[in-house]
Amino acid sequence: MPERHGPARGGRVTPTAKGAATRNRIVEGAAAEIRDRGAAGTTLDDIRARTSTSKGQIFHYFPGGKEELLLAVAAHEAGQVLDDQQPYLSDLGTWQAWQDWRDAVVRRYERQGVHCPLGVLMTELGRATPAAQALTGQLIERWQAALRAGVVRMQESGRADSRLDADRTAAAMVAGIQGGVAILMSTGAITHLEAALDTSLMLLRTGPGESF
Repeated sequence: MPERHGPARGGRVTPTAKGAATRNRIVEGAAAEIRDRGAAGTTLDDIRARTSTSKGQIFHYFPGGKEELLLAVAAHEAGQVLDDQQPYLSDLGTWQAWQDWRDAVVRRYERQGVHCPLGVLMTELGRATPAAQALTGQLIERWQAALRAGVVRMQESGRADSRLDADRTAAAMVAGIQGGVAILMSTGAITHLEAALDTSLMLLRTGPGESF
């Protein structure tokens, strides 16, 4: 049976800790299944078997069925994109931290190779659908905000040129990464991603007293 929920707060029913754990287990199991089989090749029965949950439990947490579950998995994978860049992404206050972040990004996409779970999910959901666009927008917004905070920290410490527009610099970094990843997925070559990251850091590293 589906886990009971806690008392309503402000008109909303809050899940119990056990319920939240079950939902997370379903999402993580579905993510693993999709990495193995692809979104199109993964059925709810596959996910049910992998997560040791009943069909009733799956529809309890995801009443919209597979599409709703895929969106939750896509959100999970989007979060993983940022989690894989930690702890560096949240602490871009030194050139070493920026270099460590750069290396973490490269390692992540080297491991991923030409197979992108998030890309597969977004294709399955339909990239032009409002839900998929909103999810992509949230990922880009969070990523850009973290990079912007790092650029500002470097400017405030005098390490980066204060004339740089922090927002546009962060946006260019995200765009460069996404472009490099797209080429990686098409060709298997990671050199364009490395070039985009290295050039971004070289341009950032133009503050007083700094050299390339």
